[in-house]
Amino acid sequence: MRFLKRVAPALLLALALLCATCQRPPPLVAQESFVFGTRVEILITGMPEAEAHAAAAQALREFDRLHRAYHAWEISELTAVNAAFAQGEPAVVSPELRAFILEAQALAERGDYRFDPGIGRLVALWGFHTDDFVARLPAAEALAAWRAHPASIAQIRVKGETLESVNPALALDFGGYLKGVALDRAAAILKQRGVRNALVNIGGNVMALGDKSGVPWRVGIQHPRAPGPLAVLELRDGEAIGTSGDYQRFFELEGQRYSHLLDPAAAAPVQHTQAVTVLIPPGPSAGASSDALTKPIFIAGPHAWQEVARKLGANQVLRIDANGAITITRALNARLTFMGNPEITEVP
Repeated sequence: MRFLKRVAPALLLALALLCATCQRPPPLVAQESFVFGTRVEILITGMPEAEAHAAAAQALREFDRLHRAYHAWEISELTAVNAAFAQGEPAVVSPELRAFILEAQALAERGDYRFDPGIGRLVALWGFHTDDFVARLPAAEALAAWRAHPASIAQIRVKGETLESVNPALALDFGGYLKGVALDRAAAILKQRGVRNALVNIGGNVMALGDKSGVPWRVGIQHPRAPGPLAVLELRDGEAIGTSGDYQRFFELEGQRYSHLLDPAAAAPVQHTQAVTVLIPPGPSAGASSDALTKPIFIAGPHAWQEVARKLGANQVLRIDANGAITITRALNARLTFMGNPEITEVP
């Protein structure tokens, strides 16, 4: 009896430790890379570490493949197409690229071609076709020539696997679209490998799967002019959020900021907006939409952005104008927690 009394406390302690171990959250597996000219990160929880690492590695390999296959200025299938267009020749493309072009054409049309992956030559004129751009304005004559014959993805005719362009100045650049496509690809790969809970971040374009050990994934929205987040959002399963900002790729000249976000109609960088964030509900192309839809809203400006957002079906939008004034739709304002107490204007 005395033996049992001596053993019982040790047994209870062992059981308590075992229960505590059972209640520990599953490990959080994180893998990073540098693709699409930005830092990418995949977080996975709720499954064995080895399986999580293998799933994340497969998604990162797909990112690298997409980056290399559709790079806008290094040798790729995309540059081969652009070279053919410049010579006035048709180009035979892969089924994947054909599908991308058709989807990008539809997205561009929905945004009245404010977002237009066919303006690669204009991107190059402004110097944003390299990773090391310099503070230099395009030659006035070059911009005038582009304005005289502006290019658009609408000028591509798709005939089976063959593409034809009626404008030799047309050059494809998927910089405002491919990160979103990669989010959708990552979600599909992770689900196929049994991942239920993950967060995929590609330079601020983020998609959530499931949750983080029973609590929502929390992401920050970058302040365009200050370090740290402007606001924090709890992402739900399948949602994607994207931000376009003039602080990501830009140069300054004589006190003026020139960003990579170009208005095709003006053939120049947008000056009236600092950042636009869009939250997209779950769907098969939530990632692509989170990337592409921010651009037409960003470019539309103070008087038209709400109308453009409604036309695009985007009702969860945050916009920061050139003076730092914050406007947010009611639906998104209900979801955000702002840092500090900034002055905001809520709209329907």
